[in-house]
Amino acid sequence: MATVKLIEPEDAKGRVKEIYDDISKTRGGDKVNNIWKALANDPALLDATWNRIKQVMAPGALDSVTKELIYIAVSVVNGCEYCVHSHTAVARKKGMTEEMRSELLSVIAMASQTNALANAYQIEVDDSFKE
Repeated sequence: MATVKLIEPEDAKGRVKEIYDDISKTRGGDKVNNIWKALANDPALLDATWNRIKQVMAPGALDSVTKELIYIAVSVVNGCEYCVHSHTAVARKKGMTEEMRSELLSVIAMASQTNALANAYQIEVDDSFKE
């Protein structure tokens, strides 16, 4: 359960309503998700976060599925159930297959294990890895 009241689209006013309309338009008519409804309690934070995510997740050097896979991986590591679910759903819409998801989870698990081992052993970084 959210720690703040979710601001539903029908209750949105002013800048929040404008941002909700942009979210729906940008996402092809999709509904406004709960994260935006929670952030709407602080319109400046909602505005900044929405504009930043549009910029970061826009087409660029990385394709859109790769960006979603990275978002999922970071969300798994940070333990954000909400973001794992939301970005998995978006990644599937953008073409992520179950094989890709399975391989991603294997990479996350492997990196988590080797990160923990490297940290536990306090292994010095090889000079050849440094630029």
